[in-house]
Amino acid sequence: MTALILIRHGETDWNRDRRIQGATDIPLNDTGRAQARATAAALRGRLGGADRPAGAIPATIVSSDLARARETAEIIAAELGLAAPRAYRGLRERAYGDAEGVGLDEFRERWGDSYTAEVPGAEPWTDLRTRGIAALGRAVRDHRRATAPAASSLIVVSHGALIREMIRHATADELPPAGERLLNGSAHDFVYERDHLRLVAYAGLVT
Repeated sequence: MTALILIRHGETDWNRDRRIQGATDIPLNDTGRAQARATAAALRGRLGGADRPAGAIPATIVSSDLARARETAEIIAAELGLAAPRAYRGLRERAYGDAEGVGLDEFRERWGDSYTAEVPGAEPWTDLRTRGIAALGRAVRDHRRATAPAASSLIVVSHGALIREMIRHATADELPPAGERLLNGSAHDFVYERDHLRLVAYAGLVT
């Protein structure tokens, strides 16, 4: 069994301006970097880091290969004294095709609701879910090989749509509610056991 903590990357200028990012590689802004540091502080408390010397927190960290997730993971790793994060392409955000760079209001005018819209060139939701599950499986296997036999958590920094699909997969599409946003820097807890993903808590909601 492996405890997973999925974290949404910190804020970017496109997040601030409410523009669709998708696979477009937008860096963190200063607010996003501060969010990453705040997330690290919260994780330190949860993982018992306040009582441990630097580098002794029982966790490893990985991320998407997109800059906003990678830098968030690098900041968290530095704050917690963890090894540099490994990047996995499979953990990157959903590709939104023609919608990338478009503001949310314009998106709704052109295509409707973001969860049901048919956007040219966008990655199908089913493909995103399959990709995310496979990427998490690879990251967990790598983590276990590197840390066995010790018990250690795996911190995964990824993106809103991918994390949302992992929550939906783990709850038979019951959560999160339609229209609910996963905040930048938010943490969501899962357990990965026998190739099965179980949601423990997200954004303060315990299942």
